[in-house]
Amino acid sequence: MIHFGGCLCGKVRYEVEGTPSRVGVCHCRYYQLRTGSAFGVSVYFPEDKCAKTSGELEGYSYKTESGNRVKVERCGNCGTSLFWRIDADTYTGVVGIAGGTFDPPTFWYDLHREVFTRTKAEFCSIDAPETHSTHPIYMPEKRDDPRLRGD
Repeated sequence: MIHFGGCLCGKVRYEVEGTPSRVGVCHCRYYQLRTGSAFGVSVYFPEDKCAKTSGELEGYSYKTESGNRVKVERCGNCGTSLFWRIDADTYTGVVGIAGGTFDPPTFWYDLHREVFTRTKAEFCSIDAPETHSTHPIYMPEKRDDPRLRGD
């Protein structure tokens, strides 16, 4: 099964093959700030099952309080965040895709878990098979400042 998607302006397009290795809703402050929303939907595929078919991407990277480097790729024209890679062991060989960027039917995949509910907006009600206040492998090396922790 092949699914297609892309950015708001349509310049960046991609395709994925098969089913995702995991799908999660993340309420962390990094995601909230990056998307300007209460949460993000992360759909992970093995890198060899995901291909950009058109357009140019720009990158941005940051380090989390757990010491993981996250590299985000977005459309150079409209700014839509499409892909990210996390340098943690459990994310080796997979690419995260913004769940809302798939072509209709946009939300065709099954949700596996919800993470970082410690900073979840009170108006959010999500029914996920797994729910975690942080992340199953969360091991902070340093404390982020309050704007990133949600304190």
